[in-house]
Amino acid sequence: MGAQPRRGRPDDAHADALFGFEDIDTGQGAHVPADAGPLFRDSPAARRLLSVREIRAEPAAAASPRGRQVLARFPDVEIVPVDSHWGIPDLHGNAGNVDRWVRIKSEVLVLGEKKTLTTRPNGRSADWIAPGPANGCAMACAYCYVPRRKGYANPITVFTNIERIIAHISRHVARLGSKTVANQCDPTAWVYDVGENSDCSVDALISDNVADIVRAFARWPSAKASFATKFVNPDLLLLDPRGRTRVRFSVMPQEDSKLLDIRTSPVESRIAAAGDFLEAGYEVHFNLSPVVLRPGWESDWALLLRQMDDVLPTAVKDQAAAEVIMLTHNEDLHELNLGWHQRAEDALWRPDLQEPKRSENGSWNVRYRVGVKSGAVETMRTLVARHAPWLRIRYAF
Repeated sequence: MGAQPRRGRPDDAHADALFGFEDIDTGQGAHVPADAGPLFRDSPAARRLLSVREIRAEPAAAASPRGRQVLARFPDVEIVPVDSHWGIPDLHGNAGNVDRWVRIKSEVLVLGEKKTLTTRPNGRSADWIAPGPANGCAMACAYCYVPRRKGYANPITVFTNIERIIAHISRHVARLGSKTVANQCDPTAWVYDVGENSDCSVDALISDNVADIVRAFARWPSAKASFATKFVNPDLLLLDPRGRTRVRFSVMPQEDSKLLDIRTSPVESRIAAAGDFLEAGYEVHFNLSPVVLRPGWESDWALLLRQMDDVLPTAVKDQAAAEVIMLTHNEDLHELNLGWHQRAEDALWRPDLQEPKRSENGSWNVRYRVGVKSGAVETMRTLVARHAPWLRIRYAF
């Protein structure tokens, strides 16, 4: 992994930082060019995804500059004070919310401050998992691991102390110094996943948190931000990432996406957006994920890879890489999904093919049995080599 950062006090915001709090833009619209025209986040399509009617807010979060920005975007909503963004009894752990699973994601936002700031090693998708700008999602992918921890409702929680989050990452980057040993994450840059528990493309509809992160990494020559997304947000094209933010468009066969990727951008739209994002200064990779084993999965993945080969510009192909991620599921999420999307579980819950697995956070998940999984991974490698030979697979698991 290379150099390890020394531990620092969470509140030691400026020590070793690459820039200070005064460099963070916290005003509304701070990153939008004057001649940008109408923003996608103000469009009917964006408001269908986020038709916010209620904001649960920690008082300090609501009073912060970023909190005030969010409240200004939704001026007519009900604001409900909460002690903690993490423990809201009538949202989290309330089994009665299952039949309102999607509605809550659309109509409720939470404002909070991220109290524990930790960057931990990864080594797969990224070198490091950084604290992100949000938790939760307005989309409702049936296989998503994020809702497993919060129970029966998982709306977006916006972390309003973005200046502390970026200062924390800044100190971490500064302590590492240059990356001297190449690895599959990146040959020269330390890669930080900034969207582990949310979709940054959707988060950018709500506040400038993601814009602040992109702007910060654009100034750090030894590091890159990285996030996976299933949503095409054209507003991100107005930023200036300077090659220091990697967008990983998640794709899967259309038959799987229609069943499992609820409220996301169509897969063909994600593929079509790749050229625009590269031209805007992003690095563009792809997540082939999750790979769901069902009758006909091989031919459907072959069709998708041929589509990518047909429509993607040469410039995208020349710099693209991919992650192949086999489905991992969870018994608690399985039970939850049975309450709102039983058809999805017909594809996701396959005891005949799956076995228990202890995850990094200690919870019990299920994955495809070792022999089944290894065979499927090899099939995916063969399909990519045959139909999209330009697509380098960074890792597969």
